[in-house]
Amino acid sequence: MENYDDIRPYTDSEIPAAMHRIVRNDFFPLLARYVFPHLPTEQVRDMMLSFSTIYDFQYQVMRIANERIIANSITTFTCDGTSHIEPRGSYLFVSNHRDIMLDASLLQNVLLAHGHDTSEITFGANLMQGELMIDLGKSNKMFRVERGGNMKDFYLSSMHLSNYIRNAVTRLHHSVWIAQRNGRTKDGNDTTDQGIIKMFCMSHPQDKIEALEQLHIVPVTVSYEWEPCDVLKAIELYMSRTEKYIKKPGEDLTSIITGIVQPKGQVHFSIGRPLGHDELMQFNDCTSTDYHRQVAKLLDRRIIAAYRLTPNNYIAHDLLYAQSRYKHRYTAQQATDFIAHLQQLHRYDYVDEPEVLRNILLGIYANPVTNKERLPG
Repeated sequence: MENYDDIRPYTDSEIPAAMHRIVRNDFFPLLARYVFPHLPTEQVRDMMLSFSTIYDFQYQVMRIANERIIANSITTFTCDGTSHIEPRGSYLFVSNHRDIMLDASLLQNVLLAHGHDTSEITFGANLMQGELMIDLGKSNKMFRVERGGNMKDFYLSSMHLSNYIRNAVTRLHHSVWIAQRNGRTKDGNDTTDQGIIKMFCMSHPQDKIEALEQLHIVPVTVSYEWEPCDVLKAIELYMSRTEKYIKKPGEDLTSIITGIVQPKGQVHFSIGRPLGHDELMQFNDCTSTDYHRQVAKLLDRRIIAAYRLTPNNYIAHDLLYAQSRYKHRYTAQQATDFIAHLQQLHRYDYVDEPEVLRNILLGIYANPVTNKERLPG
């Protein structure tokens, strides 16, 4: 059996030691006050020291933390499609990726609310840094995903990840969450990296149809009325036009915190039907490379079709293209509120081409409308 100790989440036996390290961390009082604002820090510490399982930590801490995020920054939190999955089933959730933490974290509350176990969650090695982040992540069923390296290292880490996911879903009967691509969607275009599909297949090269069918792949779409970190994403895309963008120290943490506290308005999760045998068989005669491409496109269609548009998307589309095509989709007040949101860009007075930056931000909201327009049928 392959050893996964280098990437796996904690087991129940490792939880007590992890809880002791977390409560000793200098940041623990701050975390405790955010999640449990009405409880003394000592009481939160004692509670966490009593935990002996992952379930204890997820249900008594992470579930509450997500509920705090929903209460403080989300006006409506809804979901559909939970009937497509069985409570005792194991699935590979392939999701669009708009926020570093929230896409996967909030899904766990959806699963718990509908009688499902939580899923394991991929977590980039670049984010799993420092003892506190590692302990919080691995106690929350997160497993490490390596990125970068030379071609040989990349191949070996991809094979290792593929084997890990297949083992989790088919042997341990755990569900797994993974983003449809490395890194967040920053321009509003939810596209699946065909390399992700190739990675899924690496652990079962004998039969490409069976390789994916065994994983019970479920497309998941999360839609935000107000895109998390939208201005930060626009600035990054603007800077990336002329040179390779290099993240500043602490930038990922800034994005995590901004995503948590920024008002998000309506947030909706849509859980799709698992990819079926007949859907996959239509690509049976394809070469391996084309098979990966076609399955990625299939996921794109399912994810885009399920994306829930809000007035913001239609307003941005009309503003970007200087038209009033979708004016029946929003009110004058909603347009005024969205335009006021755009004024945040004035803080970046060092930008040489403010109109370009404005159009990038508009594109984040407008592109989902365009992508839905392009769906077949």
